[in-house]
Amino acid sequence: MRLYIGCLLAFGLGACQSNGQDALTPVQEPQELVVLPPVPLQRLLDSLSIAPESLQLRVEKADRRMLVLAQGKVLKEYACVLGENPAGDKRMQGDRRTPEGEFTFRDKYPHRQWHKFVWIDYPNATSRERFAQRKRSGEIPADAQIGGEIGIHGVPAGMDHWIVQGQDWTWGCIAMRNADLDEIYPHIKPGRTVLTIVP
Repeated sequence: MRLYIGCLLAFGLGACQSNGQDALTPVQEPQELVVLPPVPLQRLLDSLSIAPESLQLRVEKADRRMLVLAQGKVLKEYACVLGENPAGDKRMQGDRRTPEGEFTFRDKYPHRQWHKFVWIDYPNATSRERFAQRKRSGEIPADAQIGGEIGIHGVPAGMDHWIVQGQDWTWGCIAMRNADLDEIYPHIKPGRTVLTIVP
């Protein structure tokens, strides 16, 4: 069972009773919907006594979301967008697709244009094997290059709506709102943190 902690919703609905007709009449009006502020990831880890090094990341491309997991449970999720040609695995340089598979990270650093950049370990051995197979089968040109420089990054200051609108626009990277990236950034350990990207 997934544990979603972030925005907590509390509401109550009254019981219904028959009024002698086909329709049902509520005994009381629904209570006002209460939305509590999201819990910062660090506070969540502290409250659950979860070691940051146990975290894993998972990007679900179809839902445009990044999940933070520990011990197989989802702790928090964030909106993200993808390469502007989002369907399918990255096949070669220039196709503007976000790769799929299991990766780690090579490095992370502040970025002048994109707030922060977390460099994904693409291409890895599995990516190279798929790339070679696609060349052999003729799926991609014989002179195609595999590409690289894929990462998770933010947006220019004041441009969070690029993420909120859900429109894919990168050249293959995963983009997030800057505040969201700031939450996960300290917990990404190059060479150790696992990122899984699924269709």
